[in-house]
Amino acid sequence: MFPKLETERLVLREILPADVEAIYSIFSSDEVTKYYGLDTFKTMEQAEMLIQAFTNNFQSEKGIRWGIERKGVQGLIGTIGFNSWSKAHRRAEVGYEIHPEFWRNGYASEAVAKIVEHGFQEMELTRIGAIVFVENDGSSQLLMKQGFEKEGILREYMYQNNEAFDVIMLAKFNRQNGGDE
Repeated sequence: MFPKLETERLVLREILPADVEAIYSIFSSDEVTKYYGLDTFKTMEQAEMLIQAFTNNFQSEKGIRWGIERKGVQGLIGTIGFNSWSKAHRRAEVGYEIHPEFWRNGYASEAVAKIVEHGFQEMELTRIGAIVFVENDGSSQLLMKQGFEKEGILREYMYQNNEAFDVIMLAKFNRQNGGDE
């Protein structure tokens, strides 16, 4: 069963086929995909395929992706979740994006805090990593404010628009689940 999470202002819920227009609106924005490692969407079919990929990853326990909704307001403003989830190694990587219309309201920080808590407490993760384009200062700062630490730079690790980019590897550890400092 897909876990529904709530924060003070947000509901994190399963992304459904009915969310295709919202997903398209988010991922058809060049501002959103600039540091995503995914080309900007040009068709609604791409949004449908992404929703199906999120569903498949959850069903195969390789990842989990929540839709981000504001409480009392229907419609997704972004998504957040864990990629590269390894139950055996108790780790995953966080990823998220918010539609530019909703930037600078603290929604991403609020959602990150909630899923990190869920990852450590409910999923029993020891490590939550994050891969961030070197140029994406906003995301790096957001994660470091959440207690993530920079571990290093991975050279030419991600491609965006057929160009290789360096990324920063960040991580946060759950000391109760076996992580050490």
